[in-house]
Amino acid sequence: MNWYLEVLKKYVVFNGRARRKEFWMFELINVIISIVLTVVDLSLDMQLLSTIYSLAIFLPSLAVTVRRLHDTGRSGWWVLIGLVPLVGFIVLLVFACTEGDQHENEHGPNPKLAPAY
Repeated sequence: MNWYLEVLKKYVVFNGRARRKEFWMFELINVIISIVLTVVDLSLDMQLLSTIYSLAIFLPSLAVTVRRLHDTGRSGWWVLIGLVPLVGFIVLLVFACTEGDQHENEHGPNPKLAPAY
């Protein structure tokens, strides 16, 4: 849950780098929350809660994806490849799974080497 909250603290921070663990733990918790809200919405016969959650989480999701791309040495603009049906999703998935640069890159130092708080 700390990884999820850490991403929310960086609500619209598009600079810097995000580790694979930060990205995937955020996505995992995001999917779990979305499923729970969808079940609640279906039981109440509405789509209000899941829609509000999706809108609220859009910018943090975009920001952590851009930071993840930065960690692999790519520009955040690569996120736009996701607009290409199917192929874009696969490319972003591969980029998200790729290990980040081991050393400092143009987007900042390696987040794995950052001190734990």
